[in-house]
Amino acid sequence: MLVLGIETTCDETAAAVVERQRDGSGKILSNIVRSQTSEHARFGGVVPEIAARAHVDLLDGIVGQAMKDANVGFAQLSAVAAAAGPGLIGGVIVGLTTAKAIAMVHDTPLIAVNHLEAHALTPRLTCALAFPYCLFLASGGHTQIVAVVGVGKYVRLGTTVDDAMGEAFDKVAKMLSLPYPGGPEVERAAAGGDAKRFAFPRPMLGRPDANFSLSGLKTAVRNEANRLTPLEPQDVSDLCASFQAAVLESTADRLSVGLRLFHEQFGPPRALVAAGGVAANHAIRGALQDVASKAQTTLIIPPPALCTDNGAMIAWAGAERMALGLTDTMDAPPRARWLLDANATAPVGFANTRAGF
Repeated sequence: MLVLGIETTCDETAAAVVERQRDGSGKILSNIVRSQTSEHARFGGVVPEIAARAHVDLLDGIVGQAMKDANVGFAQLSAVAAAAGPGLIGGVIVGLTTAKAIAMVHDTPLIAVNHLEAHALTPRLTCALAFPYCLFLASGGHTQIVAVVGVGKYVRLGTTVDDAMGEAFDKVAKMLSLPYPGGPEVERAAAGGDAKRFAFPRPMLGRPDANFSLSGLKTAVRNEANRLTPLEPQDVSDLCASFQAAVLESTADRLSVGLRLFHEQFGPPRALVAAGGVAANHAIRGALQDVASKAQTTLIIPPPALCTDNGAMIAWAGAERMALGLTDTMDAPPRARWLLDANATAPVGFANTRAGF
């Protein structure tokens, strides 16, 4: 089975061709990603209108390159998959409309993929992982703990009640005048800092639920930064190190609760899986390994190129759904918001308005 995948939910324009074998294993034949970081850097964040225009300009060429690198023709495709949400609606429309056009012209099945489901299923592309497993999804717009029970079967065990983790990293970077994108810059600055200099709060520590909260921690960093202004380079490093340490301790606690809830409902998880751009943070990876070890399970983190947004994860999710006969019609809608767990509701105090919540 050959599937073309298209990803345009935020600021990466991507396309890939993935092959799924009859035994359920996968192989990436091509994976082209064009980041728009330089276009958005001077604004300190993603500008939806700029992102959508860039997708329009870039996508046809990227799809063509993905097909060329895979050495396949459109007539050989088993399906065309596109991220239909959640995400910035302008970009989602561009990708989904392109996929529909390809599917119509070549009489090929269309699969409208939930971007979050693509993250959830990615580890099954890179290793032979059976269901059920526990997913920690942490990116710029999402922070969730999810029980991945099967294709199309997800139970959210915890989520953020305010800022997503990647969003908090980016906002802390911005308030400390670090370059965009902020997450890697905070990690870099933290490496030379004193994590014990500032006693920042550990949000939600000890609570029986598995939800996250980072807004108060972010405010605590701002208050200390304002108190110390003008900031010296060492102040910035110490603030980043102290902030990151608080995130690590809070995350470890929240994940421990999430794994306990998973065990109570579904039995021992086959693995703890981390996905999303935040999973590229080396300190967070170390914390996740400690949590997995204490829970006596395996930590699986896909390669960095598959943690961040890419076309291969969309193609693979399409292939997984296609294998079960799950396809979509041409009236499949683009969605700015699309919960992975259809039965989940926003927690009390939830105020995040970013895509996907």
